Amino acid sequence: MRLPWRVVTSPSAPARRASSVPAGKLDFVPACSTADVHSRELLQDFVTRARRLFVISGAGLSTESGIPDYRSEGVGLYARTDRRPMQHAEFVRSAKSRQRYWARNFVGWPQFSSHQPNNAHRALQRWEDRGKLHWLVTQNVDALHSKAGQKKLTELHGCAHRVMCLGCGAITAREDLQRRFLSLNPEWTAQAGAVAPDGDVFLEDEQVLNFRVPSCEQCGGILKPEVTFFGDTVNKATVQLVHDRLAETDAVLVVGSSLQVYSGYRFLLAASDRKMPVAILNIGPTRADHLAQLKVIGRCGDVLSAIRLL
Repeated sequence: MRLPWRVVTSPSAPARRASSVPAGKLDFVPACSTADVHSRELLQDFVTRARRLFVISGAGLSTESGIPDYRSEGVGLYARTDRRPMQHAEFVRSAKSRQRYWARNFVGWPQFSSHQPNNAHRALQRWEDRGKLHWLVTQNVDALHSKAGQKKLTELHGCAHRVMCLGCGAITAREDLQRRFLSLNPEWTAQAGAVAPDGDVFLEDEQVLNFRVPSCEQCGGILKPEVTFFGDTVNKATVQLVHDRLAETDAVLVVGSSLQVYSGYRFLLAASDRKMPVAILNIGPTRADHLAQLKVIGRCGDVLSAIRLL
């Protein structure tokens, strides 16, 4: 199943279809021409030939559900603001940083937790049901694959819908923590700014001074989202599980990820070592473009939902 390398986009696409992404969800999706017929045919052929497909998804999949990402040109967090995501070491060592993080997360949670899967999530779930998709690894922490019904799934960087205690390791639901925040801060209010990719909002430092953060109910330890912050590493057992699943597959498809973070990129290196065919569907350039036999530039929902399983 070796395909010749090619990058396919649609310059001034002769026949442009309307996007399947609702207009209100396009704020965080980079400008992009509709993938042309030829590119869709090549990706259709790639998926048809694969018998046990391994998929890696990234933030570009969830932008079509209205969740911003970090790196997209013009619309990502880095393009819109000089703000940077929480670092693991800062969260662990600084009570003030935790207070600021949780206050912002508390305000942003109702909106973040309400996001729903889009056409791309639903397409990948159908592929699993039909036996095409052997395993899906997502770098996203938004639980949208789970909401879509995906079962053969590894959340590589964890999930923002879960909270862990750094002391005893207890895992609890983020929704339960929201109720505790409300109980501890009945009079606290804040005017929210722009939304960030990790589920929080922009608040000024003085707005969070009186926000109270609960401790673990079991041991009194520090509570942290069950996600891998920047500067932290993915659990070794999780990495090994993904490598094991990769070894069982015969083709790799990257969907909506620039693969700039090594935790996801490493699996493309492993696939290359195994001489596995690789296809990438993403609007912008990726770190693994040189490892792919096929690169399609287009919106994930539009392209994936058009693929037929034979």
